[in-house]
Amino acid sequence: MVWHEAVTAPAPVMPARRGTGWHARLELGFEERPDKTVIAKRRHSGPLTIQKPFYPEAAGTCHVYLLHPPGGVAGGDSLELEVSVGDRARALITTPAAGKFYRCEGKQASWRQRFRVNTGATLEWLPQETIVFDGSSAELCSRIEIEPDARFLGWETVCLGRPAAQESFTSGHFRQRLEIWRAERPVLIERSLFKGGAEMLGAGWGMRGCTVSATLVALPADNELLNRVRAEVRLEEPGLFGATLINDVLICRYLGFQAEHARRVFCTAWHVIRPHLAGHPACEPRIWNT
Repeated sequence: MVWHEAVTAPAPVMPARRGTGWHARLELGFEERPDKTVIAKRRHSGPLTIQKPFYPEAAGTCHVYLLHPPGGVAGGDSLELEVSVGDRARALITTPAAGKFYRCEGKQASWRQRFRVNTGATLEWLPQETIVFDGSSAELCSRIEIEPDARFLGWETVCLGRPAAQESFTSGHFRQRLEIWRAERPVLIERSLFKGGAEMLGAGWGMRGCTVSATLVALPADNELLNRVRAEVRLEEPGLFGATLINDVLICRYLGFQAEHARRVFCTAWHVIRPHLAGHPACEPRIWNT
């Protein structure tokens, strides 16, 4: 299944280009305390913020819900997220609802995020799906910088068009970039390009007519963990799932037709992976059940 652009050389995520829409930026810093992880730094401008932290786990992991009050990203909008997880801190970040990239009418929209995971720290980045409207001109760039003994698990789910509203992804484009760096060396560099109406969306070597594409990445991992994930994940609805290990990076892929199904599949994998990474069972954010 080939649906990535070729990568010639890694490059850092650069600041978003300014346009005429919303410009929002949020900086978060997590630090470990004797009994829990706290938000030691919080700075924002524009419509991007968080709710108060939640502590549903005895281990003191800090659960945070990322909020974007406009509800979607339109042409000319640029959003930036900077997260730093201090030594031995533990943070889980999610969103209360799906993100959206609206029809752009010729203007570029962008969401760029950078995560730093320090010595002994653990970060889980578990946003809900991103819906790309027909006619969008958008990019989503994620860069994770992790120390050698830190841990990271994250996923991103992209929904092309709105099939429930009989809207296909026939025009526009969506670029997705994922970078993982450890000790200033690239561990994983991926670029994806989805063009509205392109042959790739229906081809057997591409999306195969699926409208939902999702990727989960976890590290460090090993062959035993890979085999457990493969054994536990079962597809209950039409779709494709695969898992592989590149060095100590576990990569799971999903292609299907419903974001809810993608999340159930990845939650099953997460419940297997989390004890390996964090030493305790997965604890689903309460917001997912509201």
